[in-house]
Amino acid sequence: MKENSILKGEMAVKPIEVGSVAPDFSLKDNREQTVTLSSLRGKKVLLSWHPLAWTSVCTDQMRSLEANFEIFQQLNTVPLGISVDPVPSKKVWSAVLSLQNVSLPSDFWPHGKVAQEYGIFIEKIGASERANIIVDEEGIVQWIKVYPIKQLPDINEVLDVLRQMSGDQPSEETPI
Repeated sequence: MKENSILKGEMAVKPIEVGSVAPDFSLKDNREQTVTLSSLRGKKVLLSWHPLAWTSVCTDQMRSLEANFEIFQQLNTVPLGISVDPVPSKKVWSAVLSLQNVSLPSDFWPHGKVAQEYGIFIEKIGASERANIIVDEEGIVQWIKVYPIKQLPDINEVLDVLRQMSGDQPSEETPI
């Protein structure tokens, strides 16, 4: 039996580069609201990509965004949990996870178009990489990290990058 190639580290073509203008998008989220990147200018935006809802690592990734929502607010940052899952699935999943604050935009149709524009779409599985991309207040990509598909992103690392962008020192306290 052949092992799933994505689990062996097969990746998308090439992620967008730091310093690039972040491609704008307009996506419906779990609340059926339209989220447009350009409307968030003046704030930093964390694009926290997860391959598919309803999986354990994706669940933990979205819960970490929710648990640290106040810190994101203090750092003038909007966290978005993006995947190719359809809006109805994200709506139910967010309710099951009790997400009250974090928006979960759907890159379902055209399928994975935004993930493709950011260079993190994996054609073979029809989903995005697990990745965090930070866009600054002017819409410029400032930080990118692509993770192995089974690895939970380190929320402390993301928050430290955001603190550095804000001119703050990394915190000694451990977020949830």
